[in-house]
Amino acid sequence: MRMRQSLAQLERALVDEIEQDREQADRLRREVELRARKRHLEKTHKRGSMRFGLLYLILVATAVLVTVAMFETLYYVMG
Repeated sequence: MRMRQSLAQLERALVDEIEQDREQADRLRREVELRARKRHLEKTHKRGSMRFGLLYLILVATAVLVTVAMFETLYYVMG
């Protein structure tokens, strides 16, 4: 009788340990996926911010060049 109890206890302990290992593996997998998603979003945001800054600089430079060209043309026409 005692042998059966200890075997049953060992079996139950093994099942519990396997279940805990699976839960831990699932938790770790979810954490890894979450970190990867977060890194991807941060990289996308950073890239978008750099592109916006570059677009802003190009627009300002274009406005300055057009203004200078316009005044030079006006100077030649009036001069």
